Amino acid sequence: MTPTLVRQHLPRAGAAPRVDLRARARDWSEIQERILVPLYEAVYERLDVGSATRLLGLGCGSGLALLMAAARGAAVTGVDASPERMTLARERLLPEAWGTREHGDTRLVDGSPRDSAEQGTAAYTLVTAFEPIGCLAGDSEGLGGLLTEATPLAVRGAAVVLVGWGPPERCATASVLRVATKLAEPLRNTGSWRPSLRDDLEDVAQRAGLRPDGSGRVACPFGYADVDSAVRGLRSTGLFDAAIAATDQVQVDKELAEALHPHQRQDGTVWMPNVFRYLIARTP
Repeated sequence: MTPTLVRQHLPRAGAAPRVDLRARARDWSEIQERILVPLYEAVYERLDVGSATRLLGLGCGSGLALLMAAARGAAVTGVDASPERMTLARERLLPEAWGTREHGDTRLVDGSPRDSAEQGTAAYTLVTAFEPIGCLAGDSEGLGGLLTEATPLAVRGAAVVLVGWGPPERCATASVLRVATKLAEPLRNTGSWRPSLRDDLEDVAQRAGLRPDGSGRVACPFGYADVDSAVRGLRSTGLFDAAIAATDQVQVDKELAEALHPHQRQDGTVWMPNVFRYLIARTP
């Protein structure tokens, strides 16, 4: 969705959706972003992220994954093309927002990975792209462009973490995401949802000149307080942009709520088990 759920930060083709970007960024930060915490934890634990780590987060959004790495002692740099989400990341990460000293070395950069390069700055030892690909037409191409800019900024053999959705049969949210495909039919091939493919991550790594070096799967259930929160959270991922552009937000919200009904429990909460896959690749 992240999840990233998600390609809300990566560029994609298609008509511009009619959405309130500030509201969507806030919904991502308050509702959706936390869902990928088990993924962040699993990756950081496996790669022993700590004080020796210099991390570059691609599509860092409102900065939760960066905050978790900084708490482990890492020096973190986040880049993102969304001004609205970067505003929230600054509130969360930068010392002036808290009136305290900055924890380690933290930088947030509007724009692309190339904009994060500074003369005299040490090369990155870890690059993360935590927003899952493999569910949106064109998302792998967008990630490939970011990696082309990012990998020259990393040390030789640096880990690059790519994330994708697991098999549709193990992702309950897949049935809900099909709403995006149905409603975006007039804008076919312009960013609508598609089923994930087994080799999505390996294909991206190969095109970027990276060497696969292990993978893993992490359970990240989508849990929401109610249907309204679920609709807002899912909409914040950007996976429904093409559907909104083809119809309108009212229609998308209505169909989303209907698709979520089978996943609503007796207490009103919404629960959808999902599995995400990550690939660890190495720079040449």
